[in-house]
Amino acid sequence: MTTDLMMLAWSAALCALLWVPYILARIGAWGLVDTVGYPDTTPDVPTWSARTKQAHANLVENLVPFGALVLVAHVGGMANEMTALAATLFFWSRVAHVIVYTFGIPWLRTPAFAGGFVGQVMIFLAILGVM
Repeated sequence: MTTDLMMLAWSAALCALLWVPYILARIGAWGLVDTVGYPDTTPDVPTWSARTKQAHANLVENLVPFGALVLVAHVGGMANEMTALAATLFFWSRVAHVIVYTFGIPWLRTPAFAGGFVGQVMIFLAILGVM
C-alpha cells in the first residue's frame, strides 16, 4: 500500500473515531437516557467536547476533497514522493488540529488547519504536473 493511501486510511479512521469523546462527554452531562432519547431540554456539554465535535465536522468537510485527490493521484499513476509527503502532512496536521481545537490552544488551530490544506494543494499540483 502506498503512503498516500495509508494516510487516507488513517485520516478516515481518525474521522470515524472522533465522535466518541463527544458522545462520552454528552452521556456524562446528560445521562444515558437523555443521550439516546429526544429530551426537551438538556444541560450544556463540556466546552472541550463541543470543540471536539466542531473539529470532527471540520475533518469531515476536509476528508472528502483529500480522499478524492489521493484517489485521483493513485489511480492516475501520479502518486509519488511529493504526494506521499503531502498526504502525511495532511494527516498529522489534522491530528494536531483535533488536539489543539479540543484543548482550546490559541494561535495553533489555524496553522494546523492550514497544514492540512497545504497537503491537499500539494497533491492537486502533483496531479496537474506542477510538482
